[in-house]
Amino acid sequence: MRKLPLGALLTLSALLSGAAALAQDAAPAAAPAADAAQKAAEAGSDLTAMLWLMGGLTVLIIFVLLMLFALLWQMRPLLREVYAIETIRESWYGRALGLFLGDTVGLTGKYKVDVMAGHDYDGITEYDNDLPPWWKYGFYLTIVFGVAYFIHFHVTQDGQLSEAEYQHEMAEAALMAAKMGANDDPNKPTDYKPLTAAADVDAGKTIFAQNCAACHGQSAEGKVGPNLTDEYWLHGGEVNKVYHTVKYGVQGKGMVAWKGKLSSKQMLQVASYILTLQGSNPANAKAPQGEKEAAGKPVAKL
Repeated sequence: MRKLPLGALLTLSALLSGAAALAQDAAPAAAPAADAAQKAAEAGSDLTAMLWLMGGLTVLIIFVLLMLFALLWQMRPLLREVYAIETIRESWYGRALGLFLGDTVGLTGKYKVDVMAGHDYDGITEYDNDLPPWWKYGFYLTIVFGVAYFIHFHVTQDGQLSEAEYQHEMAEAALMAAKMGANDDPNKPTDYKPLTAAADVDAGKTIFAQNCAACHGQSAEGKVGPNLTDEYWLHGGEVNKVYHTVKYGVQGKGMVAWKGKLSSKQMLQVASYILTLQGSNPANAKAPQGEKEAAGKPVAKL
Protein backbone atom coordinates (compact mmCIF):
# COMPACT_ATOMS: atom_id res chain seq x y z
CA MET A 1 0.00 0.00 0.00
CA ARG A 2 1.39 3.37 -1.01
CA LYS A 3 1.77 5.97 1.72
CA LEU A 4 0.84 9.64 1.23
CA PRO A 5 3.57 12.22 1.60
CA LEU A 6 3.74 14.11 4.87
CA GLY A 7 2.91 17.45 3.12
CA ALA A 8 -0.26 16.04 1.61
CA LEU A 9 -1.38 14.74 4.99
CA LEU A 10 -0.84 18.14 6.59
CA THR A 11 -2.77 19.92 3.78
CA LEU A 12 -5.68 17.49 4.07
CA SER A 13 -5.78 17.93 7.84
CA ALA A 14 -5.85 21.74 7.48
CA LEU A 15 -8.74 21.57 4.99
CA LEU A 16 -10.79 19.32 7.24
CA SER A 17 -10.16 21.60 10.24
CA GLY A 18 -11.23 24.68 8.23
CA ALA A 19 -14.43 23.01 7.07
CA ALA A 20 -15.31 22.04 10.63
CA ALA A 21 -14.69 25.62 11.82
CA LEU A 22 -16.91 27.05 9.06
CA ALA A 23 -19.66 24.61 9.98
CA GLN A 24 -19.43 25.65 13.62
CA ASP A 25 -19.57 29.36 12.69
CA ALA A 26 -22.53 28.85 10.34
CA ALA A 27 -24.54 26.96 12.93
CA PRO A 28 -24.86 29.92 15.41
CA ALA A 29 -25.64 32.30 12.55
CA ALA A 30 -28.46 30.09 11.27
CA ALA A 31 -29.86 29.52 14.77
CA PRO A 32 -31.37 33.03 15.28
CA ALA A 33 -33.11 32.89 11.90
CA ALA A 34 -34.57 29.49 12.71
CA ASP A 35 -35.66 30.69 16.16
CA ALA A 36 -37.30 33.80 14.67
CA ALA A 37 -39.18 31.68 12.13
CA GLN A 38 -40.32 29.31 14.85
CA LYS A 39 -41.48 32.17 17.07
CA ALA A 40 -43.40 33.75 14.18
CA ALA A 41 -45.08 30.40 13.47
CA GLU A 42 -45.97 29.99 17.16
CA ALA A 43 -47.36 33.55 17.32
CA GLY A 44 -49.49 32.91 14.24
CA SER A 45 -50.73 29.65 15.73
CA ASP A 46 -51.58 31.36 19.04
CA LEU A 47 -53.49 34.12 17.25
CA THR A 48 -55.47 31.59 15.22
CA ALA A 49 -56.30 29.63 18.37
CA MET A 50 -57.38 32.85 20.12
CA LEU A 51 -59.66 33.81 17.24
CA TRP A 52 -61.24 30.35 17.19
CA LEU A 53 -61.76 30.53 20.96
CA MET A 54 -63.38 33.97 20.78
CA GLY A 55 -65.58 32.86 17.90
CA GLY A 56 -66.66 29.76 19.80
CA LEU A 57 -67.46 31.75 22.94
CA THR A 58 -69.48 34.27 20.91
CA VAL A 59 -71.54 31.51 19.29
CA LEU A 60 -72.06 29.87 22.69
CA ILE A 61 -73.23 33.13 24.31
CA ILE A 62 -75.65 33.83 21.45
CA PHE A 63 -77.00 30.29 21.70
CA VAL A 64 -77.52 30.56 25.46
CA LEU A 65 -79.29 33.94 25.08
CA LEU A 66 -81.58 32.55 22.40
CA MET A 67 -82.44 29.53 24.52
CA LEU A 68 -83.13 31.78 27.51
CA PHE A 69 -85.37 34.03 25.42
CA ALA A 70 -87.24 31.01 24.04
CA LEU A 71 -87.73 29.69 27.58
CA LEU A 72 -89.06 33.02 28.83
CA TRP A 73 -91.33 33.25 25.80
CA GLN A 74 -92.86 29.90 26.68
CA MET A 75 -93.28 31.05 30.28
CA ARG A 76 -95.28 34.15 29.39
CA PRO A 77 -98.56 32.95 31.00
CA LEU A 78 -96.77 32.31 34.29
CA LEU A 79 -94.84 35.58 34.03
CA ARG A 80 -98.12 37.47 33.54
CA GLU A 81 -99.39 36.05 36.81
CA VAL A 82 -96.18 37.15 38.51
CA TYR A 83 -96.46 40.59 36.92
CA ALA A 84 -100.01 40.92 38.26
CA ILE A 85 -98.62 41.07 41.81
CA GLU A 86 -98.59 44.78 42.66
CA THR A 87 -95.40 44.80 44.70
CA ILE A 88 -93.51 43.16 41.84
CA ARG A 89 -95.14 45.36 39.20
CA GLU A 90 -94.00 48.53 40.97
CA SER A 91 -90.36 47.41 41.27
CA TRP A 92 -87.67 48.15 38.68
CA TYR A 93 -87.39 44.52 37.62
CA GLY A 94 -91.18 44.37 37.45
CA ARG A 95 -91.16 47.27 34.98
CA ALA A 96 -88.53 45.45 32.93
CA LEU A 97 -90.73 42.34 33.01
CA GLY A 98 -93.66 44.45 31.90
CA LEU A 99 -91.72 45.68 28.87
CA PHE A 100 -90.98 42.06 27.98
CA LEU A 101 -94.69 41.26 28.25
CA GLY A 102 -95.68 44.28 26.13
CA ASP A 103 -96.70 46.72 28.89
CA THR A 104 -94.99 50.08 28.20
CA VAL A 105 -96.02 51.68 31.47
CA GLY A 106 -92.41 51.33 32.62
CA LEU A 107 -91.43 53.91 29.99
CA THR A 108 -94.54 56.04 29.59
CA GLY A 109 -95.70 56.07 33.23
CA LYS A 110 -99.26 56.22 34.48
CA TYR A 111 -101.47 59.11 33.51
CA LYS A 112 -103.94 60.43 36.05
CA VAL A 113 -107.06 61.53 34.22
CA ASP A 114 -109.03 62.39 37.35
CA VAL A 115 -106.52 64.43 39.36
CA MET A 116 -106.10 68.07 38.33
CA ALA A 117 -103.11 70.25 39.13
CA GLY A 118 -105.30 73.12 40.29
CA HIS A 119 -104.08 75.62 37.68
CA ASP A 120 -106.39 77.56 35.44
CA TYR A 121 -104.94 79.77 32.67
CA ASP A 122 -107.65 81.35 30.54
CA GLY A 123 -109.78 78.25 30.97
CA ILE A 124 -106.90 75.85 30.29
CA THR A 125 -106.31 73.26 33.02
CA GLU A 126 -103.83 70.41 33.34
CA TYR A 127 -103.65 66.99 34.91
CA ASP A 128 -101.35 66.38 37.87
CA ASN A 129 -98.99 63.86 36.21
CA ASP A 130 -95.38 63.14 36.90
CA LEU A 131 -92.75 63.32 34.20
CA PRO A 132 -92.72 60.12 32.12
CA PRO A 133 -90.01 57.64 33.09
CA TRP A 134 -88.35 57.78 29.67
CA TRP A 135 -87.79 61.52 30.17
CA LYS A 136 -86.34 61.00 33.66
CA TYR A 137 -84.10 58.18 32.43
CA GLY A 138 -82.82 60.47 29.70
CA PHE A 139 -82.16 63.19 32.29
CA TYR A 140 -80.25 60.76 34.51
CA LEU A 141 -78.24 59.68 31.46
CA THR A 142 -77.24 63.30 30.78
CA ILE A 143 -76.02 63.58 34.40
CA VAL A 144 -73.88 60.48 33.99
CA PHE A 145 -72.60 61.79 30.67
CA GLY A 146 -71.80 65.17 32.21
CA VAL A 147 -69.80 63.59 35.04
CA ALA A 148 -67.91 61.35 32.61
CA TYR A 149 -67.28 64.32 30.32
CA PHE A 150 -65.94 66.42 33.20
CA ILE A 151 -63.62 63.65 34.38
CA HIS A 152 -62.42 62.85 30.85
CA PHE A 153 -61.69 66.42 29.76
CA HIS A 154 -61.00 68.33 33.00
CA VAL A 155 -59.77 65.85 35.62
CA THR A 156 -57.72 63.21 33.79
CA GLN A 157 -57.34 65.52 30.75
CA ASP A 158 -57.34 62.52 28.42
CA GLY A 159 -59.49 64.41 25.93
CA GLN A 160 -58.64 67.59 24.05
CA LEU A 161 -60.66 70.75 24.62
CA SER A 162 -61.65 72.93 21.69
CA GLU A 163 -58.52 75.08 21.73
CA ALA A 164 -56.15 72.11 22.05
CA GLU A 165 -58.02 70.22 19.34
CA TYR A 166 -57.82 73.26 17.07
CA GLN A 167 -54.06 73.56 17.61
CA HIS A 168 -53.65 69.83 16.96
CA GLU A 169 -55.61 70.02 13.72
CA MET A 170 -53.65 73.07 12.60
CA ALA A 171 -50.40 71.22 13.26
CA GLU A 172 -51.66 68.27 11.22
CA ALA A 173 -52.73 70.63 8.43
CA ALA A 174 -49.27 72.20 8.42
CA LEU A 175 -47.69 68.75 8.11
CA MET A 176 -50.02 67.89 5.25
CA ALA A 177 -49.24 71.17 3.53
CA ALA A 178 -45.52 70.47 3.92
CA LYS A 179 -45.97 67.08 2.30
CA MET A 180 -48.00 68.58 -0.55
CA GLY A 181 -45.35 71.17 -1.22
CA ALA A 182 -44.55 74.70 -0.10
CA ASN A 183 -46.61 76.26 -2.88
CA ASP A 184 -49.75 74.54 -1.55
CA ASP A 185 -49.36 75.84 2.00
CA PRO A 186 -52.34 78.18 2.59
CA ASN A 187 -50.44 79.94 5.38
CA LYS A 188 -47.50 80.91 3.18
CA PRO A 189 -47.89 84.50 1.86
CA THR A 190 -47.42 85.32 -1.80
CA ASP A 191 -45.98 88.51 -3.27
CA TYR A 192 -47.63 88.71 -6.67
CA LYS A 193 -48.55 92.00 -8.30
CA PRO A 194 -51.64 92.62 -10.46
CA LEU A 195 -51.37 91.71 -14.12
CA THR A 196 -52.10 94.81 -16.19
CA ALA A 197 -51.62 93.52 -19.74
CA ALA A 198 -54.83 93.70 -21.80
CA ALA A 199 -54.61 89.99 -22.64
CA ASP A 200 -54.40 89.06 -18.96
CA VAL A 201 -57.26 91.34 -17.96
CA ASP A 202 -59.47 90.00 -20.78
CA ALA A 203 -58.61 86.45 -19.76
CA GLY A 204 -59.53 87.27 -16.16
CA LYS A 205 -62.82 88.76 -17.34
CA THR A 206 -63.67 85.58 -19.25
CA ILE A 207 -62.80 83.39 -16.28
CA PHE A 208 -64.89 85.59 -14.00
CA ALA A 209 -67.90 85.40 -16.32
CA GLN A 210 -67.67 81.62 -16.55
CA ASN A 211 -67.02 80.78 -12.91
CA CYS A 212 -67.72 83.73 -10.59
CA ALA A 213 -70.63 85.68 -12.06
CA ALA A 214 -73.23 83.20 -10.82
CA CYS A 215 -72.54 84.27 -7.21
CA HIS A 216 -71.06 87.76 -7.62
CA GLY A 217 -73.04 89.02 -10.64
CA GLN A 218 -71.93 89.72 -14.20
CA SER A 219 -70.59 93.12 -13.16
CA ALA A 220 -69.41 91.88 -9.73
CA GLU A 221 -72.24 93.85 -8.14
CA GLY A 222 -72.88 91.04 -5.65
CA LYS A 223 -75.62 88.43 -5.39
CA VAL A 224 -75.12 85.51 -3.07
CA GLY A 225 -71.51 86.59 -2.79
CA PRO A 226 -70.41 90.10 -1.80
CA ASN A 227 -70.05 93.15 -4.00
CA LEU A 228 -66.50 93.26 -5.40
CA THR A 229 -66.58 96.77 -6.81
CA ASP A 230 -66.57 98.82 -3.60
CA GLU A 231 -63.79 99.51 -1.11
CA TYR A 232 -65.01 97.02 1.47
CA TRP A 233 -63.58 93.51 1.75
CA LEU A 234 -64.35 90.47 3.87
CA HIS A 235 -60.99 88.79 3.34
CA GLY A 236 -58.72 91.54 2.07
CA GLY A 237 -58.60 93.60 -1.13
CA GLU A 238 -54.90 93.42 -1.97
CA VAL A 239 -54.21 91.24 -5.00
CA ASN A 240 -52.47 88.53 -2.98
CA LYS A 241 -55.39 88.33 -0.55
CA VAL A 242 -57.87 88.14 -3.42
CA TYR A 243 -55.69 85.47 -5.04
CA HIS A 244 -55.62 83.54 -1.75
CA THR A 245 -59.42 83.71 -1.47
CA VAL A 246 -59.86 82.52 -5.05
CA LYS A 247 -57.37 79.69 -4.62
CA TYR A 248 -58.39 78.30 -1.23
CA GLY A 249 -61.98 79.49 -0.92
CA VAL A 250 -63.76 80.24 2.36
CA GLN A 251 -65.14 77.27 4.23
CA GLY A 252 -68.67 77.60 5.52
CA LYS A 253 -69.51 80.66 3.41
CA GLY A 254 -70.06 79.12 -0.02
CA MET A 255 -66.83 80.38 -1.58
CA VAL A 256 -65.36 77.33 -3.28
CA ALA A 257 -61.64 76.70 -3.68
CA TRP A 258 -60.48 76.98 -7.31
CA LYS A 259 -57.13 75.31 -6.66
CA GLY A 260 -56.88 72.35 -8.99
CA LYS A 261 -59.57 73.79 -11.29
CA LEU A 262 -57.71 76.89 -12.40
CA SER A 263 -53.98 77.34 -12.86
CA SER A 264 -52.02 79.83 -10.77
CA LYS A 265 -51.84 82.16 -13.77
CA GLN A 266 -55.61 81.99 -14.29
CA MET A 267 -56.32 82.68 -10.61
CA LEU A 268 -54.01 85.70 -10.70
CA GLN A 269 -55.68 86.88 -13.90
CA VAL A 270 -59.15 86.78 -12.33
CA ALA A 271 -57.84 88.45 -9.15
CA SER A 272 -56.26 91.20 -11.26
CA TYR A 273 -59.49 91.64 -13.23
CA ILE A 274 -61.49 92.01 -10.02
CA LEU A 275 -59.25 94.87 -8.91
CA THR A 276 -59.93 96.72 -12.20
CA LEU A 277 -63.60 96.86 -11.20
CA GLN A 278 -62.95 99.06 -8.17
CA GLY A 279 -65.19 102.10 -8.24
CA SER A 280 -67.18 100.96 -11.30
CA ASN A 281 -70.47 101.46 -9.40
CA PRO A 282 -72.64 98.90 -11.25
CA ALA A 283 -76.41 99.02 -11.09
CA ASN A 284 -78.15 97.20 -8.25
CA ALA A 285 -74.90 96.97 -6.29
CA LYS A 286 -75.10 95.01 -3.06
CA ALA A 287 -74.54 96.84 0.21
CA PRO A 288 -70.92 96.96 1.41
CA GLN A 289 -69.69 94.05 3.52
CA GLY A 290 -66.55 93.72 5.59
CA GLU A 291 -64.00 96.44 6.23
CA LYS A 292 -62.67 99.28 4.13
CA GLU A 293 -59.15 98.48 3.03
CA ALA A 294 -56.66 100.18 0.75
CA ALA A 295 -54.94 98.03 -1.82
CA GLY A 296 -51.46 96.87 -0.79
CA LYS A 297 -48.34 97.73 -2.74
CA PRO A 298 -47.34 94.89 -5.13
CA VAL A 299 -43.71 93.82 -5.03
CA ALA A 300 -43.32 90.89 -7.45
CA LYS A 301 -44.65 89.36 -10.62
CA LEU A 302 -45.92 85.83 -11.25
